Amino acid sequence: MRIQDIKMKFQDIIEGKKEWRAHMARVKALPQDYQIVYKEIQKYLFKVCPVELTEGTGVLSGIIDLFEEGAASGKGVLEVTGRDVAAFCDGLITDSKTYIDIYQESVDEEVNKAMKKAMDKTK
Repeated sequence: MRIQDIKMKFQDIIEGKKEWRAHMARVKALPQDYQIVYKEIQKYLFKVCPVELTEGTGVLSGIIDLFEEGAASGKGVLEVTGRDVAAFCDGLITDSKTYIDIYQESVDEEVNKAMKKAMDKTK
């Protein structure tokens, strides 16, 4: 690996940390009820699907945008998400791959590789 590549990766890490800190500062600026629900949503999403932590922090940034709008209009957080917060989360990731999807794909790939290898040996 070249020195230039290492410097670029290091800079990416630094930028990612700056972006994450700015993201979390936005969370801390929300009313308390919004912060509580955001943290639970974040935990839920981290458990069920890969969440992009770069490029504006993806879906998490969108949630903060929505929460900031709700708070600014005087709505309670559950007026924004609905009472079933898990269903709200599932709605956010309907088109995203979950960890189960990724695992199933890897199992299929491994089975296909093993089958091809076995078939090649019999030829």
